[in-house]
Amino acid sequence: MNPGIITLIVAYILSQFYRAFLAVMTPVLSLDIGASAEDLSRASGLWFLVFALMQIPVGWALDHIGPRRVTGLLLAIGGGGGAALFALAGSPGHIQAAMMLIGIGCSPVLMASYYIFARSYSPRVFATLAGAVIGIGAFGNIAGSLPMAWAVEAMGWRQTMAGLAGVTIIVAAAIWLLVQDPPSAHSEGSPKGSVLDLLKIPALWAIFPLMFVNYTGPAGLRGLWAGPLLEDIYHLDASGIGAVTLAMGLAMVVGNFAYGPLDRIFKTRKWVIFTGNMLSVACLFALWAAPEGGLLQITMLLAAIGLFGSSFPMIVAHARSFFAPHLVGRGVTLVNMFGIGGVGIFQFASGNIFASARVDATSTVAPYQAVLLFFAVPTLIGCLLYLFSRDRID
Repeated sequence: MNPGIITLIVAYILSQFYRAFLAVMTPVLSLDIGASAEDLSRASGLWFLVFALMQIPVGWALDHIGPRRVTGLLLAIGGGGGAALFALAGSPGHIQAAMMLIGIGCSPVLMASYYIFARSYSPRVFATLAGAVIGIGAFGNIAGSLPMAWAVEAMGWRQTMAGLAGVTIIVAAAIWLLVQDPPSAHSEGSPKGSVLDLLKIPALWAIFPLMFVNYTGPAGLRGLWAGPLLEDIYHLDASGIGAVTLAMGLAMVVGNFAYGPLDRIFKTRKWVIFTGNMLSVACLFALWAAPEGGLLQITMLLAAIGLFGSSFPMIVAHARSFFAPHLVGRGVTLVNMFGIGGVGIFQFASGNIFASARVDATSTVAPYQAVLLFFAVPTLIGCLLYLFSRDRID
């Protein structure tokens, strides 16, 4: 954990925060600028979609330019600039534009650290290191829950976002100064390759579908839908929503650390990933079946979804085991594109699912059940397709 890696982890804490903080701001943004749940769903979805689309150029840039300049520059302009625009927002459209900019800024952060791990450390410890980064970074998820609610109540949401813009720019400057690029795999005469070479690897074909859906439920609920659900069904305010999402965020921290060494303990990646995701699916269906089951039950189910749905770094490690050295940068970002892109598409579409279900709804609960089913069924399908994957331990 040299200073450069530490600054990348701090940047990833910000990235986790920015993908999760909208849930607790639902009441105040609705009151101040008329932002509906559907508006915020689109804003959150745009963050993930832009983030995902950036993975292809980011992968090329990591391989050819290096993580220091790529991450420092994008985080300062996109992350800092987007947070500043958010602070000045006067309409839901401004929020959506700000979230797109923040998505661009956050897009290289996690992959920069993964690239350094893949180029500098043994493949056997990649999952543990990757899980540790996400586990520590998930404290940003926690900061986006109750602490964010307190900050908004104490200072106002505009002042809070302006302060975050400043913090983001400072972290970007630290990355520029402290991160050390690993040796490039693209020396004269080294093998060349592209994303198409990665797509020609049959072993990845059964991994991509699960990667596309595994994070949709945890991210969709923690990043947005937990807020409106808790407000409409349980009549919680920002602090109450923050307390419940804090429990989910803490469970995601535990999950990310817990998944990391399990491949070495059980001598398998495939079955660790499959079992964890099936448990997450079971909890999604349980929440769909009884969203009015009581605040304690809902909190426990949300926490369980966060815990079991934190297999992201393990799936990246499974895919990474099939990459050639000169394709590592583009490989990890391609896998990340599937994961984050899936969240973006589902988050964006979930707003339409909610709106459509609300038209004919006979209860407050029905539209949220439609959203939960929209997350649960594709994740189950992804798990079943993953059964065709080939296990591999480096």
